[in-house]
Amino acid sequence: MSEFEVVGKVSDFEDNVGQAVPVDGRMVAVFRKGDDWYAIDDLCPHMGASLAEGHVDDKTVTCPWHAWRFCIKDGTWEDNPRVKVETFEVKIEGDDVMVREIEQAKSDDASDD
Repeated sequence: MSEFEVVGKVSDFEDNVGQAVPVDGRMVAVFRKGDDWYAIDDLCPHMGASLAEGHVDDKTVTCPWHAWRFCIKDGTWEDNPRVKVETFEVKIEGDDVMVREIEQAKSDDASDD
């Protein structure tokens, strides 16, 4: 599993405003909702706009280019739940905001050792 990367300080993130940060060589949109934190792939699958620049309403971010709406909690496209953007794990340690890729589920007998 990938390691957590520090992407900023808690004070660097505004409530209800996305922020694009690099994680493991790609851009990730991080969202702060009070004490809750979410992270999804920053690129809209439609035309590649930054989802971090979109309007946030409750748990939905709206793409700034063509108004595609994504759930910041699980990455689901609100208008077609079969389409999703990747989600990331966020944790807070002290004042550090840390993000990492979520490892895809593997079968119990699979091993990388």
